Amino acid sequence: MTENDKREYNLEERTAVFAEKVIELMKELPSNAINSRMISQVVSSAGSAGANYAEASESESKKDFTHKISISKKELRETNKSWFKTKKDKSDRINK
Repeated sequence: MTENDKREYNLEERTAVFAEKVIELMKELPSNAINSRMISQVVSSAGSAGANYAEASESESKKDFTHKISISKKELRETNKSWFKTKKDKSDRINK
């Protein structure tokens, strides 16, 4: 068994840790009218991903599981691609 095979795949725990790290990162941003909205949305989508994964784990049918997992996936995509990409693109333009 390789080191990668020993990694923990507990997604409920990993999504909770992800949300905690996002919250810590958002705390580092300056508080202003623009960041306020973004911080709220990013924290919400990061936390929602884990909540929907937990709901999927307790689903009553395969269809319900698939639906809740897809919501979790969308929330993660929103957090990662939409908000972090927006912030990175802005930083890249400023630092040129």
